[in-house]
Amino acid sequence: MITAILRLIRPHQWSKNLLVLVPVVISHNWGETDAWVAAITGAVAFCFAASSTYVLNDWLDRDADRAHPDKRDRPFASGSLRSSRLLWLVPLLAGVSLAIASSVNSSFLLADVIYLAIAWSYCFFIRGWLWLDALALAALYTLRVVAGAYAIEVVPSPWLLGFSIFLFFSLAAVKRQQDLSVPGAAAYHRAYRIEDRPVVLAIGSATGVAAVLVLALYINSEEMLILYRYPLWLWLMCPLLLYWLARLWTLAYRGELHADPVLFALRDPASWALALLSLVCIALAT
Repeated sequence: MITAILRLIRPHQWSKNLLVLVPVVISHNWGETDAWVAAITGAVAFCFAASSTYVLNDWLDRDADRAHPDKRDRPFASGSLRSSRLLWLVPLLAGVSLAIASSVNSSFLLADVIYLAIAWSYCFFIRGWLWLDALALAALYTLRVVAGAYAIEVVPSPWLLGFSIFLFFSLAAVKRQQDLSVPGAAAYHRAYRIEDRPVVLAIGSATGVAAVLVLALYINSEEMLILYRYPLWLWLMCPLLLYWLARLWTLAYRGELHADPVLFALRDPASWALALLSLVCIALAT
């Protein structure tokens, strides 16, 4: 039963909450211990918030998951756990998340509350709305970054917000493209149809390119001259991001992604290599 509960709360997906640490890096607070402590504490809070959502989502989707080729093995869908007896995990995990968030600061707590509100709304009704589901997922990922900025008490840059919403909207569309490419999984997403694949490809890839454009404009802004001595090195990040997005979309269109895009990136050697090259660019620019 313990193994089934662990599968239910999905600790393997907690790696997504590393996004909370992004503001520490890009704000050049690398050497400040207090900033790292606040950001890591915030990431832990989001881990519990995400797990509460996973439990709620799996309970609400238990019948539909049984018809999905991959999700039918989830604890509620497979019958390894009785759903009604474990719903107490939803408020418990959310309460732990809010308690931890309150120890960071009030702004971070507000971000955590908004995250839970959007995530639970997604579980109940947003996921059934065409494209609004992708926008909600993009907002949830962007909120992680915004919350990380609040945790270290810096104002999130409009450039960062624009880049994040475009990038994560593209990644949400990648997931839908992958789902529509898997035989037997398309019917699971009631708002999308097989014939929508070209539209999903067009909109998702366009927003990915828009994210690269926002990055390019940011690199060319006056703010970069304050943070970096040699900002020209950062231009190399644009083709790196373009390559990564093009590869991701191609794999999704083929039906070969087999994972959430963010989790895929965290497990993919090529993605790690591109991330390392990006860090080298940032180091050279600094």
